[in-house]
Amino acid sequence: MLIPKELTENANSIVRKQNIEINILSQKLMQINKLKVITVLNSKGLSNIDAIEYYDGSTKVKSIEAIIYNSLGVELKKIKRKDFIDQSVADGFSVYNDNRMIYLDYTPTEYPFTLVYNSEVETSNTAFIPTWYPIDDYYESVQESSISIKYLPNLGFKFKERNFTDDKIKRIESSQQISYQVDNYLAKKHEELSPSFIKNNPSVLFGLDFFNLEGHQGNAKNWNEFSSWIYNSLLKDTEALPEMTISKIKSLVGTEKDPIEKAKIVYKFVQEKTRYVSIQMGIGGWKPMLASDVDRLGYGDCKALSNYTRVLLNSVGVEAYYTIIYGGNSKQNILEDFVAMQGNHAILSIPYNKGFISLECTSQTSPFGFNGNFTDDRFALVVKPNGGEIVKTADYNEEKSKQIVKANCKINENGDLIARLNYKSSGIQYNQKSQIETKSKETQELHYKELLNWLNALKINSIAIKNDKESIEFIEDLDIIVPAYASISNGLMFNLNVFNRTSFIPQRYRTRLNSFEIDTGFLDEDEVEIEIPNGYIVDAKPSDIVITDKFGVYKMELKSIADNKLLYKRSYLLNKGSYAKEEYENFRSFSEQVSRADNAKIIFKRNL
Repeated sequence: MLIPKELTENANSIVRKQNIEINILSQKLMQINKLKVITVLNSKGLSNIDAIEYYDGSTKVKSIEAIIYNSLGVELKKIKRKDFIDQSVADGFSVYNDNRMIYLDYTPTEYPFTLVYNSEVETSNTAFIPTWYPIDDYYESVQESSISIKYLPNLGFKFKERNFTDDKIKRIESSQQISYQVDNYLAKKHEELSPSFIKNNPSVLFGLDFFNLEGHQGNAKNWNEFSSWIYNSLLKDTEALPEMTISKIKSLVGTEKDPIEKAKIVYKFVQEKTRYVSIQMGIGGWKPMLASDVDRLGYGDCKALSNYTRVLLNSVGVEAYYTIIYGGNSKQNILEDFVAMQGNHAILSIPYNKGFISLECTSQTSPFGFNGNFTDDRFALVVKPNGGEIVKTADYNEEKSKQIVKANCKINENGDLIARLNYKSSGIQYNQKSQIETKSKETQELHYKELLNWLNALKINSIAIKNDKESIEFIEDLDIIVPAYASISNGLMFNLNVFNRTSFIPQRYRTRLNSFEIDTGFLDEDEVEIEIPNGYIVDAKPSDIVITDKFGVYKMELKSIADNKLLYKRSYLLNKGSYAKEEYENFRSFSEQVSRADNAKIIFKRNL
């Protein structure tokens, strides 16, 4: 089958034919057959092969195979099941040995090549009906793709279409069956600042009102019934803890009455006792391992550690709820209008002031109640014994994601700069920096030299770091020397912004295709005193600057506070938000103005 030329443009791979057939035979039986024919044009297209299946005691891979062809259609290799790699999803942890994956690891000898992949899977878990992505990556074209689902009407089959912005995708419905098909979907280039692929491209979610998961028959008619089912079927029988552990945690809490203070003690106990083992939601099952096993082994995945922390908190009278969420730096919401298994991560929610404090139970270092950009600002499902609710997690907005820089600098007759500077960071800016604390001195030095890469020959005399987890503030103090920072050829000339320059200017596109997104905003405030040698006066200096736009506000001002001392003040507020592609050039212009202002120079001459 010839490939139309337009499908090769901007493509690393081309899906020649993809067909997924799903047959839901009962509440406890689903068959999934996959055929995928993909031509891989170069090494970047290898990741789109997706020849992988997961299985456990409830899911069987009945058959799996692949055939490789060269560009002339000559068969190069036939890959049987025994040639696939079959391994545990968490090798070395006996409690998870039931959860495995089988996948193809193929190293090509030539490009392009074509792979034909077939698999047949049978599962009793009807809670997870695969989502259909007509196209699932940038730089991939689709010649033909389809999905067909047969179902029983009494199971309450449902579906939700997302981002259907054109008529390329055809939906066909008949009695007890639904199908989707797309032909000739052209590859898309990735553009800087584009929203996540899932936000901008079509997909279809499927679900059942009445389903089965790990031997438990469930109800997903509404969030209350679904949440009650999760608690009673998946959580309730995991709660037993050894009496010794309960006594220990009660002893640690002592006479403390405040529930939040109690929770801090328990959270610290969990962080010190356990470590995280990665098992993705939906692969390792949705049922957490027993709290007693976590207590005994000292490790678990997000489900296990969140549930373990919940049980410990309940044992000392603190109300806490298991919470399902989409974790990741790219924000994704639990869809409130589609009741079904969603999410890929679990956290804990503690009621507080008519809202919730979220706990990331997989981290041994996170401050209490701080989640950073992995689970911030998105909707999650709080699971309660008698129902549940969709809630939004904490939003670390621009004002909360703040960095304050204060510095005292001195420039000597040789143009060398000697400085003491202090950074204080909170919110997402705290999140971005907090791991520096655990690094070696050598690694810390490299970090700051990279951060301040415009300071040539930077010498760092001392670094002092304080991670204030109570106020969730990261404090950095540095003593530095920058040889020949100021040019001394005809006086003194140097850049006023010593420590916090913005050089980012988005890439230019002749024709922007996608909307764009600033997913994290921030506020920077800088105050720098600069002392120069006696006997110099200002020859040329920049005017004070104010740049105001919908994207943010930038301000810079310069004051003389003594005969040989200046005060440089700068603030930069960048607003998070989603914007139409037509506004992209305006954002580029705003970024250029900020970068230009951050490179403003001052010139001094000798006062003869």
